[in-house]
Amino acid sequence: MILYHGSNCAVESANLDKCKPFKDFGQGFYTTEIKEQALIMAKRTARLFGGNPVLSEFSLDENIFSDEKIHIKTFAEPSIEWATFVLNNRNRKFNTISDPNCNRDNKYDVVTGPVANDDIRLTIELYVDGRLSPAGLLDALRYRDLSQQISFHTEKSLSFLTRIS
Repeated sequence: MILYHGSNCAVESANLDKCKPFKDFGQGFYTTEIKEQALIMAKRTARLFGGNPVLSEFSLDENIFSDEKIHIKTFAEPSIEWATFVLNNRNRKFNTISDPNCNRDNKYDVVTGPVANDDIRLTIELYVDGRLSPAGLLDALRYRDLSQQISFHTEKSLSFLTRIS
């Protein structure tokens, strides 16, 4: 499987210490199978932090999906569980780190699922504020065209990634 990472500099190998916390699935190295999505992220990062948009390409050893030592959390589509997971990871005040709907302690080596982009943030906030029911949240998310992401949260999981030159 080929994965892309968009940034403002080339990434030869992922360094988890340089990854920002409080992201959708926790602090980690985020990739996608969708080259265009990675390019959009590269342009956004370059615009925000300077530099030029750069795509880094990686090969993922698919044995990762059968390795019993790798804990993978998968969200096939937006759901209440996915929204809760994203909220808990993004919320700096959330402190129940051991909660299975949080990855701030890297209990999951890899997490895959939809990107909670800015278009969805308001919808999720309405749900959190109680102005949108769980059914209403699912209805609002059902027709969104959400990109997918694969995030790596441990050195163990990164060992399955190889930079393609």
